[in-house]
Amino acid sequence: MKEEVIAVFDIGKTNKKLLLFDKELNLVRETEEKLPATTDEDGFECDDIELIETWVTKSLQNLVKAGDFTLLAVNFATYGASLVYIDGQGRRLTPVYNYLKPVDESIPEKLYGRYGGREEFCRCTASPALGMLNSGIQALWLKYTRPEVFSKVKHILHLPQYFSFLLTGRAVSEHTSIGCHTALWDFDRMNYHAWTRDENLKLPQPVPVSTLYETNILNHKVMCGTGIHDSSASLAPYFSQDTGKFILVSTGTWCISMNPFNNSQLTAEELEQDCLCYLSINGEPVKSSRLFLGHMHDDAIYVLSQYFKIHENSFRLIKPDVKLLNRMIGKFEGEKVFTIPELIPGKLKDEPELFHFDNFIEAYHQLMIELADLTVDAINRVIGEEDNTEQLYITGGFSKNPLFLKLVASSFPHLKVQTSEISNSTSLGTAMVTLKALMPEKEIRPELGLAEVTI
Repeated sequence: MKEEVIAVFDIGKTNKKLLLFDKELNLVRETEEKLPATTDEDGFECDDIELIETWVTKSLQNLVKAGDFTLLAVNFATYGASLVYIDGQGRRLTPVYNYLKPVDESIPEKLYGRYGGREEFCRCTASPALGMLNSGIQALWLKYTRPEVFSKVKHILHLPQYFSFLLTGRAVSEHTSIGCHTALWDFDRMNYHAWTRDENLKLPQPVPVSTLYETNILNHKVMCGTGIHDSSASLAPYFSQDTGKFILVSTGTWCISMNPFNNSQLTAEELEQDCLCYLSINGEPVKSSRLFLGHMHDDAIYVLSQYFKIHENSFRLIKPDVKLLNRMIGKFEGEKVFTIPELIPGKLKDEPELFHFDNFIEAYHQLMIELADLTVDAINRVIGEEDNTEQLYITGGFSKNPLFLKLVASSFPHLKVQTSEISNSTSLGTAMVTLKALMPEKEIRPELGLAEVTI
């Protein structure tokens, strides 16, 4: 009997993957594509959606044709903040515009002026003012700059739901895609914000992320999920364990600290400090904070490598030196060499005074002290007033940096701090949600790859 599998398309900005999971959530096959980008009608770079559409449909057809597996279901996890506009015949009307595309500030200001001002609008939608990175602004931009196109729109879908639509013809939405700094969701009322109705945005009502629809691939019946926003998908495996209350710190270029158990309303002050709310796979707010951690680290490493004339990867060989850490802490007494102390959530100085250090190792220890301090501050911003968090999970690139781990863990001695190494966590979370929808009675406990951090 052929092995039954769930197919997950993990569609990032850089890499596009197809992963197959069995009914125990073991990864049985993984393929990856790097598809070239294209440009929109203004010459701005964007994903080539036609190439991705072809890759998705051909991959599924080839999977069914090959007959190596029995395909039970398919689902999608993609980056957020990207919209697709569909006409009455089910055709896509535009490219998938890049969320980094500049937008005339007068367009979002229309909203801020009508709905309580920038501060209040951003607070209640849990969306820092980020231009086109607020996907709702993309729809408003289309309305005011391409009115002839906007007039043909019957459905506005986020990218994960568009790929589901390609297979099922069902135009739906779900909470994880709506809730990622889109400026579309009113977190006070837990519904679409009034402006979406006032501006006649054709947004489908959200359905549970567990929703599956039947589709047909080469006369083979397959269940298809609604698609999930990638950040929320990566959080899903942690809900499957009896772990108590936890905070997940996902590190990389961005460090995202997510607290699914802090449901307090976002304040204007928190928003100013780069806090926001996502919506979880259960449709509940997830208080989150952002820090440009990996970007700052890489920029600082470049400066250090130039100054000390060593290879940029030399930092990977450094082991924590407790005596050196204490000496650096005593030497600077809270003063910052690399970061600007008054800027929250954090920014590097343009020209750090590196003459303070005798060598690269000293400088790197001080850099990590300051970056860990910023990370601790970011974590504290999502801890509620009546906090009873028990676990702190650290994933991603910095979970392999022993100096970073020691510094962060020492700031939370009352918590059990653990690294979690999950390969393809976004895909695994998506597969887990899909499997749970297919087999509601099945006990699902994915391996989290936990290792406790010792201080």
